[in-house]
Amino acid sequence: MNFGPDEAAPQRGRWVVDQVEALRAGGTDVELFTFQPGRDQYLPAVRRIRMLLKEREFDLVHAHYGLAGWCARLAGASPLIVTFHGTDVRHRVVGPSSRFLARRVALAAGASDALFAEEAGRPGLPLVPGKNAVLPCGADLSRFRPRSRRDARARLGLDPDRRYLFFPADPERPEKRVERARQVAGRAGAELLTGGGIDPAEMPSWVNASDAVMVTSDYEGFGLAFLESLACEVPVMTTPVGIAPRLMRSLPNTLCTPFDAESWSRFAIELLAKPDPRTPGRARAEALSAERMAERVRLAYIEVLTDSSGSEVSAAQFGNDGEIR
Repeated sequence: MNFGPDEAAPQRGRWVVDQVEALRAGGTDVELFTFQPGRDQYLPAVRRIRMLLKEREFDLVHAHYGLAGWCARLAGASPLIVTFHGTDVRHRVVGPSSRFLARRVALAAGASDALFAEEAGRPGLPLVPGKNAVLPCGADLSRFRPRSRRDARARLGLDPDRRYLFFPADPERPEKRVERARQVAGRAGAELLTGGGIDPAEMPSWVNASDAVMVTSDYEGFGLAFLESLACEVPVMTTPVGIAPRLMRSLPNTLCTPFDAESWSRFAIELLAKPDPRTPGRARAEALSAERMAERVRLAYIEVLTDSSGSEVSAAQFGNDGEIR
């Protein structure tokens, strides 16, 4: 994957690492190859992947994100699975190349079924008969679990009596729309906490320290942030992106509607009036745990490797309860 962490963004790509670790725990032998984003990184990555493929025998190659998928394909990887995560599909420049690649691999997977449809006026992945799947990374429930809000704030040095709303994304990413979160926090009289440079080991504390998590994005490939929040039973306010419409249906103390400053602020004010707002979202998060999603990925590997006769590769789909089927 071309989404490895660095000092400025230590959480970058953690969701892929969680999937790899879950696959290994389930008995699958995985070698993880990562490289940093940047135009000058792609040709060296192609050469290094080509060398790895010559030095060792791999049953298949699984790339995450479109540009990493192109590197693997140019290096001669076959069979090749590519999981697309969102921006690589919706981006005005990278998106067309990702959608072109999706027709030329053994299996083109989306982090959610939302990636196969138009969203925010931008096209999704093409549907190729027998060669699509939904393969989310899932939440690491061993790290994300309900904890005392007061203890989490003490750990982070936050005021135990102040109201906090958490914007878990990097505020520099324009599609995440941090200005919306700032507007709601200002109207609700809350302090806005933001992500972007938080160590993955500390992210559960930031979620549990918050009264609610806000996802104000124009689009999301999956939406791991609100899944992890529900695993901590922390209320979520989100635009209807990724898996949110299915995951949060009829769940108390959550909001899943197109952004409207007035209605969102009203919801936030009512929520923050409660002494310790929580939502019973743990069970829904368990349906999409990293372990369960890794099992789905393992089954996809088996299907691709046994598909030598040209039969269709089955696509995982979301049921109405948000569970993968």
